[in-house]
Amino acid sequence: MHSLEQLQKQQVGLRLPKYLIEHIDELSKEYELNRTDIIIESIKSYLEKQEAHAFYDSFDKSCKELKEVLNDPKKADKLQTLDELLDEL
Repeated sequence: MHSLEQLQKQQVGLRLPKYLIEHIDELSKEYELNRTDIIIESIKSYLEKQEAHAFYDSFDKSCKELKEVLNDPKKADKLQTLDELLDEL
């Protein structure tokens, strides 16, 4: 959750292509929201997607590293505990 200070709004200026503004305005009318609300929700959605993508990329990389360690008989025989395995990675 965010603190009250983090939730305070700060004005920023940005330039958008006309087609995006037109699309935002269409959504504004359809959902009875203002431009700011739509842009805020769009940015939040984008950031959440990027964070999820980074998490899954990191998980995928870890799985590949684990597979490499487990497929190497020299390393796999030496690892007795999960902590040892994690240290190896």
